[in-house]
Amino acid sequence: MINGTHELTPLHALWLFGAALMAGALNGVVGGGSFISFPALLFTGVPPINANATSNTAIWIGMLASVGAYRRDLTNQYRHLVPLVLVSVVGSVAGSLLLLHTSQATFTRLIPYLLLLATVLFTLSEPFKQRLQNHQVSASTASHVFRLGVLLLQLAIATYGGFFGGGMGILMLATLSLMGIGTIHTQNAVRAVLSTSINITASIPFLLAGVIVWQQAALMAIGAILGGYWSAFYARQLPPKLVRRFVILVGFIMTLYFFWRSGE
Repeated sequence: MINGTHELTPLHALWLFGAALMAGALNGVVGGGSFISFPALLFTGVPPINANATSNTAIWIGMLASVGAYRRDLTNQYRHLVPLVLVSVVGSVAGSLLLLHTSQATFTRLIPYLLLLATVLFTLSEPFKQRLQNHQVSASTASHVFRLGVLLLQLAIATYGGFFGGGMGILMLATLSLMGIGTIHTQNAVRAVLSTSINITASIPFLLAGVIVWQQAALMAIGAILGGYWSAFYARQLPPKLVRRFVILVGFIMTLYFFWRSGE
């Protein structure tokens, strides 16, 4: 594990900035930015655990804009949001500490499987969202035992999010649907808050452990912010299905590539 320093050549800087710009734009439109930012760091020679921590730290800054955009949909959701945020913080800390106690070699072997899981979840996310829109559950019907079960499910999702995080958004939408929280738009708003909470919290153990590559993180944070800002004005004019297909294609290509590398 490196100590947070790694040579940043001009070519690598250009590559990472472009990747973060695209990742921020994708997160602002359909999500899936980590399919771009995480492999981009790996390709520049950053070790896997450090790449995961650096990507997480850089991208969540751009995600804050999504929370602001959803603020109107969060009205009257704080009684749901507070316990969900609390368990998300606990799970995120657990997941990030688990990552820090995983060797680089072990995490490297896990990468293709984690990418495959994330890609499949992202691929299924759109039809899943459509099902949620047609099947809303009444929040008043949920018992205390049921809600406790949902909170434990969110704890598990947040732990996965602190460890890797790809595809956790669709898992959280399923949890929020089970709780009967509003419409799909409200669920997306709550998901954005929870995702940001998980990523910010995970950054703290990464910071204390010194695994964040700060030059790359700062450069990519700027790219992610600009990408998110750009997406608000221009990227949304692109057909969402086309953007989703691009993300899915990248996800499967990266998955196949890392499976190929693991077999070398």
